[in-house]
This record gives sequence, structure tokens and C-alpha cells, in this order.
Amino acid sequence: MVRIGYTMMTEQAGPRELVDHVMGAERAGFDFSVISDHSFPWLEAQGHAPYAWSVLGAAAQATTRIPLMTYVTCPTFRYHPAVIAQKAATMQLLSEGRFRLGLGSGENLNEHIVGAGWPAAHVRLDMLEEAVGIIRSLFAGGYVSHHGTHFDVENARLWDLPAEPPPIGIAASGFRSSGIAGRYGDMLIATEPERGLLTAFRASGGSGKPTVAQLPVSYDPDRDAAVARAHDQFRWVLGGWRVNAELPGPAGFAQASRQTRPEDVAAAMPCGDDVDAFVDAVRPCTDVGFTEIALVQIGGGQQESFLDWSASLLLPALREL
Repeated sequence: MVRIGYTMMTEQAGPRELVDHVMGAERAGFDFSVISDHSFPWLEAQGHAPYAWSVLGAAAQATTRIPLMTYVTCPTFRYHPAVIAQKAATMQLLSEGRFRLGLGSGENLNEHIVGAGWPAAHVRLDMLEEAVGIIRSLFAGGYVSHHGTHFDVENARLWDLPAEPPPIGIAASGFRSSGIAGRYGDMLIATEPERGLLTAFRASGGSGKPTVAQLPVSYDPDRDAAVARAHDQFRWVLGGWRVNAELPGPAGFAQASRQTRPEDVAAAMPCGDDVDAFVDAVRPCTDVGFTEIALVQIGGGQQESFLDWSASLLLPALREL
């Protein structure tokens, strides 16, 4: 049975609201939750970007059952990989084993703030590989020193280590990143239902490991309102990740998506309250073999109604997939 998750989208809600939302997702019966880790929203209409790791710590104390996961954290620019290892180990302890560490090569939107430049994609993937190695070494215990191509670690150690380190998921958008996920990750993370990503992941060592996809949705009893909100806040997603990883700020995303029409957005994601339409939108992910799908309800102010509707109608329908 496919596992259905809930997304705490930091770009569209404040920190206290996000904790309330994940508490509601746990009550509604979602199987897991994920959180984005941003320093900027994609569009100014979204209006938020709280620190994800503080939210995660609060969520670990406010919930008892639902797993928590970064979707995803970049361990190469804003954060040094040794710092990520410490944060993830602490989260695993706080959540009593419910945390999974999702990693990716990042987006310029979030990483530009430290002024380190934005190298080519192949360099960012090299950095990601090196960072994952450092994190795993620290998870193994003991002192770690590392002097690599991109990172230095001097006599580091995690003094508070969980008995079982958090599983590591690695985000993929192409052949090479899928291979990195297969070799170094415990699961694959993706945002598009592309069978080729899973094929490359499994061929590189990922056979039998979980695969997690994400899907934006816009629930509202008024379908026109759902479409308008999706267009206002989420039209950027139609640019695809090869574009979305490169733009440096909300103004760039607004400019890049200026010709995207409401009907284009409505064709790309389910809008309204037709349960069958939502199930049909999830099905391409399950058809290609994803084992987990995290839903993103668009609009920070529409989470409670979405969670109530999900508990009564959507989740029971998705359980039949």
C-alpha cells in the first residue's frame, strides 16, 4: 500500500502555524510528514520562510506518531555538512526515531544568501556526494577529520548520537543524481513521476529502498478559488527543476512565470474538491513505482479545511490505490 504524506511548506505559513498543521496531519491519519527548508519563498504571494529546523524540533515535541523529514535540506552552502549531521542526530533523538534526513543539491533561491556563488550543476552534485560522506562518517561515531575538494572537517564528533542514525534520502532530477541516491542514500526523493529516475536509482544500488514523490494540490469547495490560489502561489512549479534551481529570487520566478495562465496550472495539478481528480493525480506516481507520495496543499490559510477533507474523504480513497 502506498504511504501518503503531508507537507509543511515553510514558504506559505509561519512557524507556529506549521506546527499546528502537522499536528492536524497526524490526527487526520497521514502516514508521514515532510518539511521544506527555505530562506525565501518562491513568490512573494506565499510570504513566509521560517527556519525549518526550529519548526522540526517543535513538531517533534507536539506530535507522537507521525514521521518527520526534510524535503529537502542542502548540506553544501548555507549549512556545512558537519552541522547538518549534528542537527539530524539531535532531531532523531527528539523525535524518538521518527526523523529522516532528506538532502539535495539545493536551489539558488535559498543558497545565494551566503554569497558563495552558484556553481554548475555537476559541481553541486560533487559537493553533495562529499557532504553525504561526511554526514555518514559522523553518524558512525567517533572523531572525524576530512580534507576534501569542497569541505574541511577538523576533529569533529557528535556527542549525542541516536542508537539508529536517521535514514538519508537524496533528491534526484536526472540520471547522475539518481545514481548518487542509489549509491549513498537510503531512499530516493523526487518531485516528478519519472520512471527513469527510479530505474537509475535501482541500477545504482537502490533496489528495494523507499522512493518518495511530492505532488502539489489545491483543495477548495470552490474550484475557481482553488485554481486562482494555485496560480497566484504555485505557478512557478511549471518551470521545472532545471530552471527552478537556478533563479535567485521571487522576482525572477514572477518574471519567468508571467505568461503562465490559470488554466495551465489547473491542468498540471488537481484543483477543487473532486476526490477522483486527486486520486487520478496521484496515480502516475504509483504507476511508475513510487512507494510514498507527499501532498502539498497550496495556501497557508487552507490547511485545516484540507486536513478535515483528507481525513473523511481523500485518504480513504487513496488507501485503495
